[in-house]
Amino acid sequence: MRASEPLSIPKIAWIAAAIAFILHLIGNPHYGFFRDELYFIICGFHPAWGYVDQPPIVPLLAAGTQVFGHSLVLLRALPALFAAGSVFVTCLLVAELGGSTFAMATAALLVFFAPVLMSFGMKVSTDMPGLVLWPLIALLLLRIVRGADPRNWLIVGALLGLACESKYSVIFFAVALLIGLLVVPQRSILLSKWFVLGMLIAVAIVLPNALWQYHYGFPMWQLLEAGQHGKNVIASPALYLVQEILITNIFFAPLLIAGIVALIRNRDARFLGIAYLALIAIMIVLHGKHYYPANIYPIVFAAGAVALASWTTRIAWLRPVALAAISLAGLMFTPFVLPVLSEPNLAAYQSSIANALHLGKGTLATEHGKTAQIGQDFADMHGWRRLATVVERAYAILPPSEKSQAVIAASNYGEASAIAFFSHDLPPVISGHNNFWLWGTHGATGNVVIDVNGDCGGGKIFRTSQLMTRFRAEWITPEEDGIPIMLCTGIKVPLNSIWPKLKNYN
Repeated sequence: MRASEPLSIPKIAWIAAAIAFILHLIGNPHYGFFRDELYFIICGFHPAWGYVDQPPIVPLLAAGTQVFGHSLVLLRALPALFAAGSVFVTCLLVAELGGSTFAMATAALLVFFAPVLMSFGMKVSTDMPGLVLWPLIALLLLRIVRGADPRNWLIVGALLGLACESKYSVIFFAVALLIGLLVVPQRSILLSKWFVLGMLIAVAIVLPNALWQYHYGFPMWQLLEAGQHGKNVIASPALYLVQEILITNIFFAPLLIAGIVALIRNRDARFLGIAYLALIAIMIVLHGKHYYPANIYPIVFAAGAVALASWTTRIAWLRPVALAAISLAGLMFTPFVLPVLSEPNLAAYQSSIANALHLGKGTLATEHGKTAQIGQDFADMHGWRRLATVVERAYAILPPSEKSQAVIAASNYGEASAIAFFSHDLPPVISGHNNFWLWGTHGATGNVVIDVNGDCGGGKIFRTSQLMTRFRAEWITPEEDGIPIMLCTGIKVPLNSIWPKLKNYN
């Protein structure tokens, strides 16, 4: 297929995408709402051009699924749709690289089963839109390099803008792509007026969020700085590369490496191979988390699948064997990222696989803290509805004189979001954590506070404090197990005056 021709869509792209969507739709909505999903929903119910720790698109999408009531199925249909879209675009990328139907089937399996990409397609996150946007940008750029209408730069600019309004890390992808284009002969495509116009479109889309960040003192920058000073695990360059292999499935590594080599060797697609190397280098230098560049892997797997198809042209019997092997290797790690097992079975399975592969508990850790028994992501899908119930009961026993003054304070956005989302007839929920701090005190005096996971200021802020109960739930993250629910009364200074000191961006 020549890039000057209209983009054709093979049937297998539709079939593979439909299968991916159905499988995610079946496997996604289990355990419960994830901590960050609850936060996105609450943020989306407060529409804005930006938030402390993410751009606006994902919160608005998440909140939109909950307009008519709580629904984990509808919420998780969102990532399922993006996962299907990723498979679809990957098949188109394979076709653009000259791949056969077998190559498309191979790439679809690799993208569907790669653990980090399956995780992006399992729960709502800011990485979710990039499943589609990153490979689609690569596809359009490849077509421009191969002679397609340069007006495609306008679409590229719009996609870059939307991707940035979903997660800021696409900026590093854009820089890596620019590096890749600058070092290849096709750099002349950057001289087009359509490139300039496309980038102006990207800037126009991003501008409202950039102005929001500026207005509030660039809170995202403050948050990233906090992460680099104690919260995040800093991986060595060697460990980071190992992590990249692990999060994409260690058994897929030969095809991942083949994909990088194939891109570098392909005259038209060389810029994509260089972009991948540049992006990983940028992440290592900036101490990015291992999953930050992960949306580039559909591009690499597309090239790896084309290479495999080329190798097996004369050995037809190897092709079904390869597809079966990829599926089996993918299924081995599926329970790590898709909630398809019961919690006891999951804990046992994860332990057995980790022991078999000699993986330490901290190999893939991105933040310091205790290790959850069933993994951090799955642990953070437990206990939130029960926490709201516990707080409701604590509030219910207050005398009317205290109920009229009460406010709920939580130590982090997970607790605050869960209480706000699941509770009924409770006073406002406040927190100093991230965007909850920006939303302020809701006019509360602070004279009566139900303090969730706090200590009432250690006697410095309130005249009296008492432990009402402790929250416990099975399979929750260790940091939330046994947290105190305190009653704090008689605030010594106005809440508004101490609120600035309670800001916690991390």
